[in-house]
This record gives sequence, C-alpha cells and structure tokens, in this order.
Amino acid sequence: MRKNLHYFSFFIAITLLFSACSKEVDEYNKPAVYWYGKIVESISSGDIDRADDYYSSLQGEHIGSPLLPEATMILAIAHMHFEEYLLTEHFLNEYGKRYANENEIEYAEFLKIKAKYMALPNPRRDQVLIAQAIKDANAFKEKYPHSMYYSLVDSMLTNLYLADGVLNETIASLYERVDKPKAAAYYRAIMPEKWIKWDEIERANTPWYKAMFEGDGTSSWYEIIIPDTKSVVSRNTVNEDINNTK
Repeated sequence: MRKNLHYFSFFIAITLLFSACSKEVDEYNKPAVYWYGKIVESISSGDIDRADDYYSSLQGEHIGSPLLPEATMILAIAHMHFEEYLLTEHFLNEYGKRYANENEIEYAEFLKIKAKYMALPNPRRDQVLIAQAIKDANAFKEKYPHSMYYSLVDSMLTNLYLADGVLNETIASLYERVDKPKAAAYYRAIMPEKWIKWDEIERANTPWYKAMFEGDGTSSWYEIIIPDTKSVVSRNTVNEDINNTK
C-alpha cells in the first residue's frame, strides 16, 4: 500500500511539472498589449521577477511596439520601489538609449542620480558609490542648469558631500586607532567643498543595534580588548620613534 502511494505521489508530481511547463510554453506569440498587461499585473502583485520575464517577451516579440518605452520606465520605477537600484539603472539606461527624447533623457538622468542616492542608507559602506553619485550630480547640474529637477539634485549633492566628509572622518579615526597619524591627517585634510563649515558638522547618530556590530564611526565594540600599545607595523610610529631618539 505504501509503495502504491509513492508511485501515486510521483505520478502527481510529474503531471504537475509537465502541466506547469506546458503552461509556460503556451506563453508566446501574444499581442504587445497582452505582455504589457502582464507586466503591470505582476508589478501590482509584487512579483517583480515575473514582470521582468514578461518584459523580455514584450521586447523579443514586439521590438517596435509603442508600449515598450512606457513598460521600460514602469519597470525602472518598480525596481526603485523594491530597492533594486542596479536594475533601476539598467532599465533607465535602456530607456535613455532606445526610446527617450531630450526631455525624457533629462528625467531618466535625474532618476539615475536618485537611485544612487537612495542606495546609500549607510554612507560608510560604499565610498565608490558616493564618489560616482557626486560625479553624476555635478554633471547633471552642468548639463541642465535650468532643469526643474535642479534644486532636488542640488539638495542630494549637498547630502552626498556631507556623507563623503563623514566617511573621510571615519577613515581618519580608524587610522588613529591603529596608530597611523599621517594617514589620519591625510583624510582629515580632504574637504570636498570649502563652503561647508566642516567643524560644525555633527555625526549622524548610529542606532544602538547597528553600533553593536558596526561601531559608530569613532570606535568599535571590540576596542576594549585591543592592547593600548603602539602598532609594531606602523612605519609612521617607527619613524617618529627614531626621530625622537636623535
């Protein structure tokens, strides 16, 4: 009896597998509006991966469809909503290269900057992304000085400068803790914008549950177990000791 149940379960599994496959196989050679509707439906239900699959079908079967530009922008915004910022930039690049006019390119460039900005909830984690976002924001301001998005980009850029300054101070503090004063002085000397009064900038408060693992930028939880001695691998320390003995 148990053996028969195993065979029956196996038969049901195989039947479901082939029925699912046949269902996927049937999803081809559809009108563009069908794929567009499936994209919107999948996004509405939160299945963004399925929406990407339907977009591939729309793009593959209807390369010249007037629905493609709108579907591309919808997916870019949807991925931003789901905090998938790399995919957001991918769809925005696709939109800018293939479908956008001059005004639409401006909007796509603005959204790319916004995506990079939103991808930085903790600025101490990605120095390269901060630098790239600053570069893109400055390029946007130079290219579109009269843009309706100019003030928004300018506000994001100011916050990015502050994040960059705090990151440099965090790196300087780290070098101080490992007894590398020259490296610490180098990072403290980096002032991205002279108009910012850096001595008045206060660190953002790190939540306690993050500070437990990441530190607050000034120290780490394991600092108490590190001996209070100079680093034996610090060339700066060695040079200073030699100079003091002369």
